[in-house]
Amino acid sequence: MKQQQIMGFFIEEAKEHLDTIEQGLLDLQATLADAEQLNELFRAAHSIKGGAAMLGFDSIHRVAHHLEDCFKILKENSVRPDRQLEDLFLKGFDALKELVEALQSPYGFQEAQAAEIIKTSQPVFSNLQTYLNRLIEAGKGAATQKPVATNSAKLSAEVPAFIHAVLKKMLQLFKQGDTPVTRQQLTLLCGRLEALSPATEWRGMLQCAKEAIGNSQNSYAALAPVIIKELKQAGDLLVAGRPGEVIASTTLQKLAGGFNPLPNLIPPSATPVPLPIQPPIQSAVRPAELSVSHSRANQTTIPLEPRAAARVLLDTFNKEQLIELADFIMKAIQ
Repeated sequence: MKQQQIMGFFIEEAKEHLDTIEQGLLDLQATLADAEQLNELFRAAHSIKGGAAMLGFDSIHRVAHHLEDCFKILKENSVRPDRQLEDLFLKGFDALKELVEALQSPYGFQEAQAAEIIKTSQPVFSNLQTYLNRLIEAGKGAATQKPVATNSAKLSAEVPAFIHAVLKKMLQLFKQGDTPVTRQQLTLLCGRLEALSPATEWRGMLQCAKEAIGNSQNSYAALAPVIIKELKQAGDLLVAGRPGEVIASTTLQKLAGGFNPLPNLIPPSATPVPLPIQPPIQSAVRPAELSVSHSRANQTTIPLEPRAAARVLLDTFNKEQLIELADFIMKAIQ
């Protein structure tokens, strides 16, 4: 009975590790851009290898060891992945997955079947290591010839893929169901996205998302569509080089418990407020010009979004007027 329990624990743990490896390989470019995610793949293969050795499954141990060695090569070298590399990794992964699944076969683990899988996978791992070495050498040559151009191209290619992979993983976590573990994982993924840019607006958006996820009163049904959609839109702006346009919606801020992603900006009003204004003070303005300017801009409308409202105010008032307005608002809040 004890042996069966140990076997059951190993199978369940191995399945989790296989999921980790598979997700990382399906978007290998994004995985290589994230050292921690690559470490997760390495540790997953290492854990399966150790468990198989303890239970005496030599075939699983050998295949997991091959994968672990290849992940180690990726950790220690700069490699630009391509479709062929992904295919070779996935073929090696499929061999490991097939062996683990054979443990649950109604006929038991068949050594003959395991031996056949090992025989088929040997040339795969041999080709994989050879191809990895070729990519490493090619990367060294490219870095010597065009180090600056290569690095900039790598960055622009990796960021969109990384954002896509993270959002895909978040969607999977939302589908798994509401647990403290999935909420923690979702928060960690937001942290990974936040590290992509130092822009205040981008970081504010991710902080807002983390606050919303951390609020246990928000169901996943309410969180998932809002967070996935807004992070996708924010990611597109980041990739386009426009992180300053990232704004958390009123819905997301409400889910975050009223969290203001940009606290230094003026808080939103309950309704748009028409404000009488004076035109900015300009030097050497003729009376006729001043009269026209005043007639065209004697009032404005403040939008509900904090960032958009702040932009309107900054574009409308001069420095002295903004200070006076801020002082008035602070007194009103108090």
